[in-house]
Amino acid sequence: MTRHIEDGHAGAGSESEPESGLPGYSSSGRLEQVLKSGHFAITAELAPPDSANPQDVYARARLFDGHVDAMNATDGSGANCHMSSVAMCALLARHGHEVVMQISCRDRNRIAIQGDILGGAALGINNMLCLTGDGVQVGDHPQAKPVFDLDSLSLLEIVAGLRDKHAFASGRKLTDPPRVFLGAAENPFAPPFDFRPHRLAKKIAAGAQFIQTQYCFDLPRFTAFMQRSQDLGLLEKCFILPGVGPLASARTANWMRQHVPGVHIPDHIITRLEGAKDQKAEGRNICIEMIQQLREIEGVSGVHIMAHRQEASVADIIQQSGVLRDRMPWTPSPEPTFKKEHAISAHAHD
Repeated sequence: MTRHIEDGHAGAGSESEPESGLPGYSSSGRLEQVLKSGHFAITAELAPPDSANPQDVYARARLFDGHVDAMNATDGSGANCHMSSVAMCALLARHGHEVVMQISCRDRNRIAIQGDILGGAALGINNMLCLTGDGVQVGDHPQAKPVFDLDSLSLLEIVAGLRDKHAFASGRKLTDPPRVFLGAAENPFAPPFDFRPHRLAKKIAAGAQFIQTQYCFDLPRFTAFMQRSQDLGLLEKCFILPGVGPLASARTANWMRQHVPGVHIPDHIITRLEGAKDQKAEGRNICIEMIQQLREIEGVSGVHIMAHRQEASVADIIQQSGVLRDRMPWTPSPEPTFKKEHAISAHAHD
């Protein structure tokens, strides 16, 4: 169920992509415009290549063309080394793609991170997602020295300060601030459950404008989280995009809930997969049903699809879910421009 959010950034919008600094917008990006216009947004996780070849990035992005409103470029997800988030975003942004640059606090201190934020904004990156990051012990370089100079809350405050106060964390002024739409992650499925809405409140207070959650396989638990968040008045202050994804098999689901921090997969999901003739197809069906059910929950503004090693299935999942209705997200052209026929009025509803 989509809706407008009335806050300090709400504004009239226009028939074309908003220019930087347009009243009512923090960025010049399409994702912010889609969300503020009341459309059900689709974002997807774009796995970075273990490669220095830009064509590998473009090939992965093509799987999502015309189906998603923005692609997240992960920043050393799982503490594993891949192409950097800022590099992936820069490559895709110059071809007109809408990207979300993930920023992890694990590997860089506040000096390096602030430099990346300014550099990313200068390269046309409109959206940034602030994460604390997984510990090095879970990744492929356990001997690495973790930094964690910041956590997700302090990082949100620093990015918001760069943008809104035109100043570094040191207080030194900027000549031109980064105009970015600011996001954070949340996990409604990790105990203590009663604490999670209050953690969300802290992230919103620190500057988060949109939230992408951990995988949602437990609809009752997520519904309770949303209800409590509504009681606290939080759903009028940010956009919530619960995470979804197809499970390849019951074995994969069992492995994820045992080894991936923060992932909760209820027993009934495992049982359903075990009883299916084609477990991969059933995993996609579960994802489709979850998207459809999440769309009906008050305060849900879209979904974030994480389809590890199943990226080729994302387009079909979105089409089968029907949540885009007659709306088609932007598709790149040889000379990327924001085409008027794909522009979204800030007063349009799906």
